[in-house]
Order: sequence, then C-alpha cells, then structure tokens
Amino acid sequence: MLGLGGVIVLAVLGLLVAGVKVLNEYERGVVLTFGHYTGTKGPGLIYVFPVIQQMMRVDLRTIVMDVPPQDVISRDNVSVKVNAVIYFRVIDPARAMLQVAQFYEATSQLAQTTLRSVLGRHELDEMLTERDALNRDLQEILDKATDAWGVKVATVEIKHVDIDESMIRAIARQAEAERSRRAKIIHAEGEHQAAVRLREAAAELAREPQALQLRYLQTLIDVAGEKNSTIVFPLPMDLITPLMKKLGKE
Repeated sequence: MLGLGGVIVLAVLGLLVAGVKVLNEYERGVVLTFGHYTGTKGPGLIYVFPVIQQMMRVDLRTIVMDVPPQDVISRDNVSVKVNAVIYFRVIDPARAMLQVAQFYEATSQLAQTTLRSVLGRHELDEMLTERDALNRDLQEILDKATDAWGVKVATVEIKHVDIDESMIRAIARQAEAERSRRAKIIHAEGEHQAAVRLREAAAELAREPQALQLRYLQTLIDVAGEKNSTIVFPLPMDLITPLMKKLGKE
C-alpha cells in the first residue's frame, strides 16, 4: 500500500502529465493564465500548467458553411428563396476566441442577415444574371464585418434562387416577348440596310444609261431562264413615261 507521500507524488505526476498537449499542424492553442490571455501556442508539443492555465483549440483550416434558404423580397417585389455557401477561415486565433462567442455561429447568422439585406436591394433579373457581382458584394461586406473577429471570408457563392411557379411562367412570357422584339428589330434593321444599298445601286445606275440598259438585259435573261409558261416582260420607265403623258393630254 502507498503511503501519503506516494499518493501525493502520484497526484503531482498526474497533474504534470495532464498538462502535456499536442496540437496538429492546422491547430493553434489560445492560452489563458488565471483568466488572462497570455499567448497563442502550437503546432506541436506544448505544455499547459494544470489549474493555472486553460487552453482553447482553434482550427485554422478553411470552413465550408452552407447558408440555409432565406426568404428575400427583391426590389421589384418578387418573393424568392435564396441559399448560398461561404468559405472562411480563422486568421487570428486570439481574436476568434476572445472577441466573439461561437465565431462559427456568429458568422452563420451574419451571413444570413447580410444575404437578405443585400439581395433585397436588387431586382430579380440582377439576381439571375449578375451573380458574380452579387457574390463579390457579399464577400466584401462579410469580410469587413468579420475582420474584428479574426475571421477571413474568402468566397461567397449564391447556389440557388428558387422562384414560384407563377413567376416562372411570367418570366417565360417575358423572354418570349423579348425574343420577338429582337427579331422585329433585326428585320427592320435588315430592311433599312437593304434600302440604303438599293439607293446606292440606283445612284450608280443613274450615272451611266448604258448600265441601266445592261441591267435590263440581265433581267430578261433571268426571266427567260425560268421554266414556266408565263413570261413577264419588263419595260423601262423612260419608255412608258412619255406614252402615259401623251395619253393623259388626249
């Protein structure tokens, strides 16, 4: 049986062994001595004095956070559900432990409120077509807000923008109308360009009467080449105009 001295020795050895800590390469230990911050240790083998000191482990690896779907009302009064994913990591373990309680939960709640407030200032079309710009805005706002916590927000990506079925049908009708509008504009532009070319061709033909006669003969050749029973014989306007004037006088 161990005497009192042996028990004391074993207790002291147990306390000394309990103070030995091993931190992985991606971990840091924030040490408090009598409740006061006294430094950050790691990685590797470190020693924390039992009872006197307390160590809090901090993971420095990049954390992937899935932001739950948020109900957002866009600037044009369209109700949508939007979710996103955030990539962030701790760059200052001391501030992450001392400046905020539960930095992971705090970052999650901040991301949810920021997502609703930022997207609420944009229209639905911007949410669907300008995601890169919205991602940058969200990343800058979150990074600035979490800097005091020693947290670096590296990337924010909007994953899904869920729209009601009725709104999907409205968007489809809008897209169809937009395509129809573009087709009409392209057709009108083609007509305009053709008119300009015809005007230029008419000006060129008017300079040389022989050119007009050659064009007339080319038209006859084109008509004769058609395999049909009806031949349309074009007459130059300079031959018809005097005849029409004479008939009008009579």
